[in-house]
Amino acid sequence: MNFSLPGFGKKSVLGLDIGSGSVKAVEIDIKGKEKGFELLGLGVAPMPHEAIVQGAFLNSSAIVGAIQEAVDTSGIKTRDAVVAVSGHSVIVKKVSLSRMSSEELESQIQWEAEQYIPFDVNEVNLEFQILDTSDDPDTMDVLLVAAKKDLIDDYVQVMVEAGLNPVAVDVASFALANAFEINQAPDPQGVVALVNIGAHVANINVLQNGVPAFTRDITTGGNQYTQEIQKALSVGFEEAERVKLGDGSADQNQAMVPQEVENAMRAVTDTVVGEISRSLDFFAATTESGRIERVMLSGGGSRVVGLSRAFQERSGFEVEMLNPLSRALPGKTYEASFLQETAPSLAVGIGLAARRSGF
Repeated sequence: MNFSLPGFGKKSVLGLDIGSGSVKAVEIDIKGKEKGFELLGLGVAPMPHEAIVQGAFLNSSAIVGAIQEAVDTSGIKTRDAVVAVSGHSVIVKKVSLSRMSSEELESQIQWEAEQYIPFDVNEVNLEFQILDTSDDPDTMDVLLVAAKKDLIDDYVQVMVEAGLNPVAVDVASFALANAFEINQAPDPQGVVALVNIGAHVANINVLQNGVPAFTRDITTGGNQYTQEIQKALSVGFEEAERVKLGDGSADQNQAMVPQEVENAMRAVTDTVVGEISRSLDFFAATTESGRIERVMLSGGGSRVVGLSRAFQERSGFEVEMLNPLSRALPGKTYEASFLQETAPSLAVGIGLAARRSGF
């Protein structure tokens, strides 16, 4: 497991976002901190329904197939890939420790982690980053990350079976921060909350002056809308997905669908917004880092009509959409409609592709 900010001048990697709704394969070429980046390759493939449930890989062959489809359609040649993990098997904590060198902390990390990680330290992979955020000369802030080994093994296995070479495993919330950073100029300042709403999980990363101050994954996402539409209309998952996305070919009584769907969608939006808002309220109540100045939404779930408006009304925060392609330079030609539809779901993949091999 490894995490870092974007690098420059090294060999590019394939950013692989394996989601429960789809797989995204991305390769970019960063031209420089002020110059933006070129989109070298992009492929998206649907993930078969229930191949991944609550973070568990239930159908490995289907997952491998979706990865291969995404990579094959992307045109990406490199097989060096970086993937992201998230969910309840991943813990990220910012802790304050007595000041010591990186080497000293390396030798003590397991003992320190036992105090903060609710898992057996022998069952997790540990990583840490010393932050330059403490004003106390006797203490230091450390970002501690732990992910269960069996979770990482699952991701590595499907990547290898798909013909890829895993070079690093990152954390989805950190990849989200990378995507935000390379699409902002100049360096981001202040306190901003990044919220990526996927099919099953929402990743939250609150940044203060570009440094993670609070991260959390919560089990809520776009599939809740689909499930409520299924109940409201008594249809299957695929049909409910089409209704959710406004597919006019959905074979339903059009006189009944709009109101039924609206009621179901509104109820889920209230739940999703409430869950995320409570996490941000918790951050505000337990930190002196400053008030959140804005919330940036991304992920397929962020495309739901009315969600951003409901979020702003409920939370009182300024809510914007994070476009992970806002600083992409003209390069390989993609249909504008495809990029517009796909962009909200690419934040994690773009953030992963912002890494470089050899780090």
